[in-house]
Amino acid sequence: MEKKKTNIKFIIILTVLILGGGIYGVTKYMHSLAHEETDDAQIEKKMNPIIPRVSGYINNVYVKDNDFVKKGDTLFTIDKRDYQLKIDEATAALLGAESQYEAAKADIGSAYASVSVSDANMRSASGSIESAKIRLKQITSDYNRYNNLYKTHTITKQQYEKALAAKEEAESQVRVLEQQQRASSFQKSVIESKSKASDKQTQVAAANIKRAKTMLEVAKLNLTYTVVTAAIDGQVSKVDIQPGQLVQPGQSLFYIINNNEAWVVANFKETQLNKMIVGQKVSLKVDAYPNYEFKGIVSSFSPATGSRFSLLPPDNATGNFVKTIQRLPVKISLDPSNDPEKVKLLRPGMNVDVDVHLK
Repeated sequence: MEKKKTNIKFIIILTVLILGGGIYGVTKYMHSLAHEETDDAQIEKKMNPIIPRVSGYINNVYVKDNDFVKKGDTLFTIDKRDYQLKIDEATAALLGAESQYEAAKADIGSAYASVSVSDANMRSASGSIESAKIRLKQITSDYNRYNNLYKTHTITKQQYEKALAAKEEAESQVRVLEQQQRASSFQKSVIESKSKASDKQTQVAAANIKRAKTMLEVAKLNLTYTVVTAAIDGQVSKVDIQPGQLVQPGQSLFYIINNNEAWVVANFKETQLNKMIVGQKVSLKVDAYPNYEFKGIVSSFSPATGSRFSLLPPDNATGNFVKTIQRLPVKISLDPSNDPEKVKLLRPGMNVDVDVHLK
């Protein structure tokens, strides 16, 4: 029986395939020992939201979709007439508060002057009372002497009555002066009460001035907010606003993207993180520019997996549990040696293939 001829070509091809597969497998294995790779990565850039601080109707829009702007460029303006009226109102309130303060100061000055006059009157009344009491003491002594002489019929009745009248007159004068002193004291207490009230009115008026000045500053500040400017250099996103549109504070209208600074966020499986540390070098391939290899450095690791930051994070304590490998966001900074012009071409959201050099 004749033996079949051995197919030399088949053996050669099979041998080449086995050797090629083995070499490829060994190469990939050796590469995996010193590299960690993922294609779940995107370009990130700072996206500055344009948010008005005051409400109003838009007057003019000075930018279009995808325009490049510089810091301080006017993006759009809001009708300022309402805010100008607020300034006028605050200015009038400030003038009124200042007038009240001046009037209160005048009242308190008059009150202090009245208190000084009352003090002078009381001191004068005290001196007059002392003089009247001394005179009363002397006249009373004369009256007692005349009274004794009258009892012994040494003097006439007319002389006795004259001494008695002088004594009663002196007593009456002392009583009148004491009543005047009490009236002056009461008047002084009333004036002091008015003075304290005027002092409080002055403090209130001063507080009203401060409040009016604050309201005026707020009104002026709000007026400046009617001109919305760019906070950074960059490129404008889609501008979906138009004149006559009503905008509200806190309403995000569009974005300015900073094209001068970019980084990559790569979502590695938790099983890939064992040998990854901050500072390792990274090779980056952007799908949009496959002929240029960007260089990067591992900058930081997220404090939690991406699922924990989702709107509805999973709760493994409910329902049936199925173990799923989680991914952790890793921030990769671009190396300064990269071509700046190439970095400017990168756009947020572009897909990137990441290769981290573990050694």
